[in-house]
Amino acid sequence: MTGPGPTLAATLAVLSLTTSTLAQVTVDMAKITCNQLTLEKITEPQNIALWLSGYYHARRNNTLVETQQLAANAQKIKQYCLHKPDLTVMQAVEAVFAPKP
Repeated sequence: MTGPGPTLAATLAVLSLTTSTLAQVTVDMAKITCNQLTLEKITEPQNIALWLSGYYHARRNNTLVETQQLAANAQKIKQYCLHKPDLTVMQAVEAVFAPKP
């Protein structure tokens, strides 16, 4: 019996190849445009909506999330973005949810 040497080495080699092929993608959320959101060029709109919700809730020190309101707000942003494709999504959020005078 030869022991686990060659088998273990082969397994580790395969695992290192597998994990090195996974790319980590970094996205600057402030640069995502409405066009990219509506055409799902970056990721699914729900993922962007979740991140934005967390970002704006954290700015207000609010840890509560109303899931139905989140879905409704995401839909409002998508509708707004259809008419303003060149804006960033963060600009759209600020325009749609800015306090009304």
